[in-house]
Amino acid sequence: MTSTGTTAPPPPGVARLLRPYAGGFALVVVLQITGAVAGLAPLLAVVELGRTLLAPGPADGGHVRDVVIAGAAGLLVRLLFTAASSGVGHLLDTRVQLSLRRQLAARLGRVPIGRLARRRTGELAKLVGEDVSAVHPLIAHTPGELVSAFVVPLVSLGYLLTVDWRLTLITLIPVLLAVGLVPLMMTPARLREQKEFDAAMGRISTSVVEFVQGIAVVKAFGGSERAHGRFRTAVGDFTRSFYRMVRGLSGVAAGMQVALSPPFVLLAVLVGGTYRITGGGLPPADLLPFILLGLGLTAPVAALGHGFDDLQAARRAVGRIRDVLAEPSLPEPVRPVAPEGHRVELRDVRFGYEGAAAGREVLRGIDLVLEPGTTTAVVGPSGSGKSTLVQLLPRFYDPTHGCVLLGGVDLREVGSQELYRRVSFVFQDVRLLRASVADNIALAVPHADRDAVVRAARRASIHDRILELPRGYDSVIGEDARLSGGEAQRVSIARALLADTPVLALDEATAFADPHTEQAVREALAQTRQKRTTLVIAHRLETIADADTVVMLRDGEIVERGTAAELLARGGAFAEFWKIHAGAVEAGAVEAGPVEGEEAR
Repeated sequence: MTSTGTTAPPPPGVARLLRPYAGGFALVVVLQITGAVAGLAPLLAVVELGRTLLAPGPADGGHVRDVVIAGAAGLLVRLLFTAASSGVGHLLDTRVQLSLRRQLAARLGRVPIGRLARRRTGELAKLVGEDVSAVHPLIAHTPGELVSAFVVPLVSLGYLLTVDWRLTLITLIPVLLAVGLVPLMMTPARLREQKEFDAAMGRISTSVVEFVQGIAVVKAFGGSERAHGRFRTAVGDFTRSFYRMVRGLSGVAAGMQVALSPPFVLLAVLVGGTYRITGGGLPPADLLPFILLGLGLTAPVAALGHGFDDLQAARRAVGRIRDVLAEPSLPEPVRPVAPEGHRVELRDVRFGYEGAAAGREVLRGIDLVLEPGTTTAVVGPSGSGKSTLVQLLPRFYDPTHGCVLLGGVDLREVGSQELYRRVSFVFQDVRLLRASVADNIALAVPHADRDAVVRAARRASIHDRILELPRGYDSVIGEDARLSGGEAQRVSIARALLADTPVLALDEATAFADPHTEQAVREALAQTRQKRTTLVIAHRLETIADADTVVMLRDGEIVERGTAAELLARGGAFAEFWKIHAGAVEAGAVEAGPVEGEEAR
């Protein structure tokens, strides 16, 4: 097999994720360094003014004017360059977030559905939404804050060392105390508490999403107390994890705040300065730079400390993003092969979901041929493997054994773009994009004109409903277009009809349609039946009756195949299946029509 991507790539590191934006980060750093260094000019100007004014004799007016101008110029440069650095950083942040979301969307689009199924909807929503947004401090603020935290103290230290190295060491005591507390925030216990906090946040998101999505079922069956109970449990877990995290960090954070607070810094400088002045080792005027720049030593470090939680959250978010970007995608062929025709064949297909019990196969030894121009209906009880079988055609999964052939070519040797030009699908659980109705229909054929879109909608019996929307075909799903489950299915069917692929997979695609609409859709599909290979999961008896071949699945194996009339005559598993459904029809649960060779019941 000539394909790639069968194994997961190594997780991309932070540097690798941000490498394309190295130039932008370099510009942020240069602007911030310039602004940070210029920001020291006003403080040094005050120091020089103090020395000049405290010196014996009359002050030099020209020198005072030059010092004031230099300080004002430094302040202006600081404002301009730090503002520019912040602006560039935030623009860079929007680009990085957009890139990360596009990478996540692209990766999730290539990851096998079975791997996505392990992640709950709320978890994925949090990942693409909140986790990407949590990277904001790392991109927009950290570069500038790190520069300030290192450049400002280093320049200040260089200047203070030229004044008095002993008092400089005393001035550093608060900074050293604060830095010495940082490792206490990174202990295994603290990291574990932060990880538990993130997990608790994810459970809250998941419980809210699941409750909202299932609210109709919850209310209909009186399960609101249980649903609320799961949410309350998630909130309780979050509260306890948050309390543990805060309790573990509060003492260390308080210690850092005290060490870096202006009163503590001034106390250290004044005590040390008094000792040096009374000992005759320091002129009184030279205490002024330590009072002013001493606060400058701690302020950037204090700002970095205040953003420590955000940085930790960003680091953990990047870790989760890396994990998803490292998920293995379905392998793409190195040398794609174009199918010849649209005959579909499954040869000894076996499949088991990842993470399932050892040896548990959903499909076991499936051999099936779908001839062009025919419709094959797959029937069977719940859990027999029907949906899994249909999802092999658009290659949502690859068989764990055997192969699926299209036009004599293994699907794993067909490029994904070529595959989706030949195979379209409509499933019972329809998801429409937040885009116009016309764009949703033309999703597979974006260049289609409006007339073609309207023709497809007419054939799917959804045209009249679309015209009732506020802006017709330009109405946006989720904004001014609200469609029922059956209407969404018909939009999906219109999409498949417009795509007009030679292979069509249907998973109970008219489950929510009324009998009249279903009949219209079946007639629309029948018009192109002779040029299409169709595989459909069937529960309704009319669909089974229309099929050229009926395949009966049980426990992942084909137990019977043939026309509906042939299978009824045998009196086997399908006949029993038909009898159960016919009983449901008599009870008024479903609609059914006669099978060729049998009278209507």
